[in-house]
Amino acid sequence: MDLENRKDNGNRKTKRVISISLGSSERDAEGFLELGDTVIRLERRGTDGDMEKAAALLQAYDGKVDAIGLGGTDLYLVAGSRRYVFRESARLLENVKQTPVLDGSGLKNTLERFIVRRLAADGTVDFRGRKVLLTCAVDRFGMAEALCEAGADITFGDILYGLGFNIPLHSLSTLDRLAALIVPVVTKLPIRWFYPTGKEQTRKVSRYPEYFLQSDIIAGDFLFIKRFMPDRLDGKVILTNTVTAADRAMLRKAGVRTLITTTPRVNGRSFGTNVMEAALVASVGARHSLEPGAYDELIRKYHLHASIETLNGPRQEA
Repeated sequence: MDLENRKDNGNRKTKRVISISLGSSERDAEGFLELGDTVIRLERRGTDGDMEKAAALLQAYDGKVDAIGLGGTDLYLVAGSRRYVFRESARLLENVKQTPVLDGSGLKNTLERFIVRRLAADGTVDFRGRKVLLTCAVDRFGMAEALCEAGADITFGDILYGLGFNIPLHSLSTLDRLAALIVPVVTKLPIRWFYPTGKEQTRKVSRYPEYFLQSDIIAGDFLFIKRFMPDRLDGKVILTNTVTAADRAMLRKAGVRTLITTTPRVNGRSFGTNVMEAALVASVGARHSLEPGAYDELIRKYHLHASIETLNGPRQEA
């Protein structure tokens, strides 16, 4: 679904959503998203890793917009049945009192799970036996579970790319056990130690390229993929989001065959799950995150589907 930037025609409700991101300001964007009879104005403001600036912007927009997205970081990580709060992210929200703030975790658990199941069910992607690299699963547990359910031969890159050790994981049970030990510690440490913020988002690091090269499908957070991928990914399928027009050009040059983004494309780019979750919350006028069932209902109501683009080669099954 490629949604063009458009102005309200006077017959629709309008809402405003802004994403405050620890990421690069070079990726800032605006657009309009139609959800039923509501037009959502989307904005993304990067702070180049400046925590104080991010906190100030969050406070400045509190009560001024319908929902806020928190980008470039997570507020929560899940390990087993427990949800852990990133200490540094929580501090950013201490002075936000009125407007709901969403980090995208609700949609990662619902929309991304739905998209993988839909791609498999309609035959767009046959995951059975395909080698899949998911760069970080604790951040995208819904996608991880759906890929396993679809029969993928999966490598979880949490330790490879999150911690920098050459320890690939291949089962959810192993991931669960390690996450229960590591996540409580990780969430107390600075975000920049594990996830690129600011200018670090534009710096490439060659790390364990063999796992990219031996996989048919590369999935997960795009900044992780972009940061650690080798220069060539000929014939690969990328399943991700938060992709700009410049990113798509880079992937085409690298030989990627198919790009699938789990969030709709707006003005030539896909916004992050934090933006889309904030848009859904704003569309129903909620003051907090929704339950999984409510997100599932809205995904179906608004017909949210993956955006699929052939970058190289003939159009065919991914």
